[in-house]
Amino acid sequence: MKVIENYKNFIDTKKSIVTIGTFDGVHIGHQEIIAQLVATAKKNNANSVLLTFFPHPRMVLQKDNSIKLINTIDERIEILEKTGLDFLIIHPFDKEFSRLTAFDFVRDILVNHLNTAQLVIGYDHRFGRNREGDFEQLEEYGDMYDFVVQEIPAQDVNAISVSSTKIRKALAEGDIHKVSKYLGHAFTLSGKVVSGERLGNTIGYPTANLEIKESYKLIPKKGAYLVKSIVNNKAVYGMMNIGVRPTVKGGHQTIETHFFDFEGDLYGQNLQIELLEFLREEQKFQSVDALKEQLALDKKKSLALLEN
Repeated sequence: MKVIENYKNFIDTKKSIVTIGTFDGVHIGHQEIIAQLVATAKKNNANSVLLTFFPHPRMVLQKDNSIKLINTIDERIEILEKTGLDFLIIHPFDKEFSRLTAFDFVRDILVNHLNTAQLVIGYDHRFGRNREGDFEQLEEYGDMYDFVVQEIPAQDVNAISVSSTKIRKALAEGDIHKVSKYLGHAFTLSGKVVSGERLGNTIGYPTANLEIKESYKLIPKKGAYLVKSIVNNKAVYGMMNIGVRPTVKGGHQTIETHFFDFEGDLYGQNLQIELLEFLREEQKFQSVDALKEQLALDKKKSLALLEN
């Protein structure tokens, strides 16, 4: 898959089968759409193209900093690379771009730049300035510019019974099994290991303190999780705590992971950590010794889950 920033940088003479959207999470519903897109493109000797926008339009138009996404843009690229797509076009979304009319969007982007032969969209897709464009308009433009519009009907989407909204709700509830089922892969947190207060070292549970620079990344429910990561090309398991560490009056939220059977310095490394299981809610303990006892129980539970 070739990643292109800005649709104007896409140059290819072959016809394209195109889909448009945020595709946050790249969940099993998204994967079904992309699989159909890729198959259609191969059958017609065309390019399979996914056009997405970043930042999220709501962040730009409504200055909505509260919006949280399942994936960072880098995580989304990594997942999409496994789908068989030929091209992923990430176009910068700004106020000037938002003023493009539906007609200009079709003519300038779909026709003149992407050489679209077929457009695959969801049943409720809207586009163009003030979301003025709809399926009927797309069909009119398709007749005008000789491309086919394929609408994925509501019943097909509902049959999969999954949406990014449902996944966000499950993450807020700590329902990791449901999240993994809907995504078709594990939910991940990605960031750099930074220096913390080293409390874990003093109580026998050294941790990697993960810093996530993308403020829009959705962080799951506070609590303890069984996790997996790849460190130095080797799979390692551990337990992660997301929370404010009330026992030691931490105050601000941290994401700390204690890896089992691992020795080494991870500071400065970029890690991607998969969440496998929710272990328990965040708790305030009466003492550091009580915290240590709970961590021993968490580790015992984690190892038992891994054995099973």
